[in-house]
Amino acid sequence: MTLTSPDDWRTSIGQILVAVDTDAGVTGYGVGGGGFAGIHVVRTVLRDLLLGKDPAHVESLWQEMFDSTLAFGQKGLVLMAISGVDLALWDLRGRVENTSVSKLLGGAKQNRLPTYITVWDNDAMDDVAASPHQGFKLHLGGQLPEEDGSTEMFADRVADQLQRARAAIGPDRELMADAWMKWNLEETQAVIARVSDLNLSWLEEPLPVHDEAGYAELVEKSPVPIAGGEHEYTSTGFRNLAERRLHTVLQPDVCWLGGMTELIRVYRIAAEFGLRVCPHRGAELWSLPAIAALDHGPAELLAESGRPWMSWVVGQPSIENGFVEVPDRPGFGVEIDEASITAYPTPSYDEWRKCQIE
Repeated sequence: MTLTSPDDWRTSIGQILVAVDTDAGVTGYGVGGGGFAGIHVVRTVLRDLLLGKDPAHVESLWQEMFDSTLAFGQKGLVLMAISGVDLALWDLRGRVENTSVSKLLGGAKQNRLPTYITVWDNDAMDDVAASPHQGFKLHLGGQLPEEDGSTEMFADRVADQLQRARAAIGPDRELMADAWMKWNLEETQAVIARVSDLNLSWLEEPLPVHDEAGYAELVEKSPVPIAGGEHEYTSTGFRNLAERRLHTVLQPDVCWLGGMTELIRVYRIAAEFGLRVCPHRGAELWSLPAIAALDHGPAELLAESGRPWMSWVVGQPSIENGFVEVPDRPGFGVEIDEASITAYPTPSYDEWRKCQIE
């Protein structure tokens, strides 16, 4: 993990770096999540499972990792850990074949992708409004009804903020809003009634992720597209979202949902049901190959700004003039200086087994 990350859950149970070494001297890298719990899963169950296996069989190894953690995984921190391993295996596959992950996925349809930026308040929106991003997302997770206030007053306040954001960026660029699972159905419907003329590309995660009945009603009735999936896991979870029409826009996070193997499957599901896919933090090099090679595009292509604190992931392309370049280097194009990162020693297999016996 990196100590430059925010002082909240994004550090305490946040990103982890996974390195998969081979006896041929090639190493693949991936980023997952789950903090120390994720590290423990990688060091124990997943490492023991992978030792001695052929790393070229990425998809079958994913299934073995998933099956081996069924008793305590399926969603959450375990899938975040599997994501890091799966991404490292895809990186390894590309390095061994001396080709980029985007080429492994069939080749990039275009090598420069338009981007959107996520900001946390209207002042930040004003600061970036003149930048050449194609889209802008206003994070409204901190906007909650006052204890003594009404739903109508709350909806008016949120609508005012989105109207200010639309005025700042103009009528032609994409505008989105993220409620971060903080509202209920009544509040969400009240907001939508006030912003339906703002041409929002989507309203993201307005309800808690478990409120499937609420999402079904929103998608059926809302003139604003409903987005979500950042906190969903595995292609099985996304198939449920698609089959029940719970979202219009799917937002898988490749470092959380299960890695590149599962992100590929999500794109197939989206194509089957005619849904848009816009990966969470898509401008990071872990998602870029899939967006470039698998997206319906070109109108659908849009990559979200990533985590600026992950400066230790060398090789991450910068966003220039509103576009991000798709890496064409072997694997994901990532470069890791392991000597510059604080690593926690992994016990040998024999030492681990001895601890279990004692």
